[in-house]
Amino acid sequence: MSYQTGVGQRTAVVTGAAAPRGIGFATARRYAAEGWAVALLDIDAEGVEKAAEALRGEFFVPVVGLKVDVTDEGSVAASVEAVAATGLPPVGALANIAGVASPVPFLEVQLSEWHRVLDINLTGTFLMCRAYLPQMIEHGYGRIVNMSSVSAQQGGGVFSKTPYSAAKAGIIGLTRSLAREMAPHQITVNAASPGVVDTDIRSGATDPENEARLAAAVPIGRQGTPEDIAALFVWLSSEDASYITGTTQNINGGAYIA
Repeated sequence: MSYQTGVGQRTAVVTGAAAPRGIGFATARRYAAEGWAVALLDIDAEGVEKAAEALRGEFFVPVVGLKVDVTDEGSVAASVEAVAATGLPPVGALANIAGVASPVPFLEVQLSEWHRVLDINLTGTFLMCRAYLPQMIEHGYGRIVNMSSVSAQQGGGVFSKTPYSAAKAGIIGLTRSLAREMAPHQITVNAASPGVVDTDIRSGATDPENEARLAAAVPIGRQGTPEDIAALFVWLSSEDASYITGTTQNINGGAYIA
């Protein structure tokens, strides 16, 4: 069966896409709604297949779910081959969303925690970009959107602390440098920098009073939703965003204005 997507038969690869209330799944769903073929990647094999099945049942586009560990070079490389083997169209967009929070105070941070947070958030983004860029260059179209955070810009202050802020700041630097290198290939690279978003990432480490406090600190008066962030990712992947690269797009309801 052949599929025609709204963007000329291109595939969007989304990491961290298994959680039903996560930004990754919302972004994958938005790509599918706009006609992209979608490859959902996550370390949760059962969860990512359920997520893919849900999208296949809702949208008439090809969708696959694959177990991938973004911190493992071999796993990431295997995902490139696996996506190609499914017969999906060429990859035109990469949404690097896989990440973990870390609310541990700095003086209590063990080296293992430091490596865990940087490996998943930053090294995972690096490995995914390096793996998928060659085919973007070959096919003459590429949009990469990396997940940063307002924590990188203001030094925490939302939920996660120093390791997370450092990792997300590294993503901004990676995004800017990669954008400069990839521009001659007409490939754009941007970062999304959300503020507080209503997902399960803070599950077990927060309470309704704290959640209300976080929302009250946002000038617009509410937390962001996964769908808010998804809309930005997909728009930055579009033809309309072809002249935007190397940017950090603040999406925080006015909580951080720069």
